[in-house]
Amino acid sequence: MNHLNYYRLPWNLTDNSISWLEPTAKCNLSCYGCYRKNEVDSHKTLEEIKSELAVFKKMRKSDGISIAGGDPLLHPDIIEIVKMVKADGQKPIINTNGIALTKELLTRLKKAGVYGFTFHIDSKQNRPGWKNKNELELNELRLYFAKMLKEAGNISCAFNSTVYEDTIHFIPQMLKWAEDNIDIVQVIVFILYRAVNNSLVDYYLGSQKIDMNELVYNEESEARVDMKAQEVVSVIRKMYPDFDPCAYLNGSEQPDDFKWLLTGRLGRHGKIYGYMGSKSMEIIQTFHHILFDKYLAYSSPKLTRKGRSMLLLGLFDGKLRKTLWKFLKNPLNIFKKLHYQSVMIIQPVDITTEGIQSMCDGCPDMTVWNGKLVWSCRMEEQLKYGHNLRTYFKNIPIVN
Repeated sequence: MNHLNYYRLPWNLTDNSISWLEPTAKCNLSCYGCYRKNEVDSHKTLEEIKSELAVFKKMRKSDGISIAGGDPLLHPDIIEIVKMVKADGQKPIINTNGIALTKELLTRLKKAGVYGFTFHIDSKQNRPGWKNKNELELNELRLYFAKMLKEAGNISCAFNSTVYEDTIHFIPQMLKWAEDNIDIVQVIVFILYRAVNNSLVDYYLGSQKIDMNELVYNEESEARVDMKAQEVVSVIRKMYPDFDPCAYLNGSEQPDDFKWLLTGRLGRHGKIYGYMGSKSMEIIQTFHHILFDKYLAYSSPKLTRKGRSMLLLGLFDGKLRKTLWKFLKNPLNIFKKLHYQSVMIIQPVDITTEGIQSMCDGCPDMTVWNGKLVWSCRMEEQLKYGHNLRTYFKNIPIVN
């Protein structure tokens, strides 16, 4: 995979599709691999949240706000938080494990203006009632939430799953499930597992060496922390040989890394006709920015079911043109709905061959700490030390 063959998403620090709001660090699960410490008494006040939204508005254009945590549904003022984001002219997207979501709460959240949900569900969450279930067995739970949102009406439905070395082989079947439910599942995201690699580097704050056992994302096991997005693509292609992304975000230190790797596919229940190319994604992002002065994040089910209209972009996009011809092989398809579905692979922080941490360049998940934009995945460093830590190889060869 050559990164130059794909559209480099234009998202950057000040002009991005998403921003990350953390109203609480309290959670009702203890997931393996989580990078946030569960803090029971961590609910922010509405004034604090209002202040953080003001920082976003001052420093950053965004299409949507990911309301995360912790689990934001545990915040007693979650309805008001959604209303605040909506009133600020942005899409409120709730990132949750779903445990606290009821139909009654969903009704209230929709009335408040919620645009979408991203449910984090994977097999290493120690989820009550679902312990020892593998990723495919958890599709039953995913379908429960997808149907709940469909019943509520026109709410974007996305699923996150952390990928480990022993779960990566489930991904193709998870995508097959998403294909079978393409009419009610708009986004599916695979996040590659990362933790501190104590065997490779040491961590420093200035000249002081830091004991990483003090942080929740320290990992002493032998679990792999160097999986790459290309590996996931290779696994997917065993079931979907034509699977091909269209856009990406690179690493801050490695321009050819796929930190956020986006694939847009078009299909209907049980059938994928093809994929979007780089040009069609560039056109969509560009025109959305021209019309609304912001890059596009989530789309509602009303929009994603209009895949036939998207085929018109095949005039500029060879990959989408192939999708069009495949779709029109059966002329009756012109009377059937065609749905768009996003598949995202996220490859968090990596250590380069020079021992430097390579972050997501133009990260959409920037949050606010002390009035500044910081990486949400490294918030624990900010909370404990007031700064991000630096890495250095344990044994650096000196070259004369």
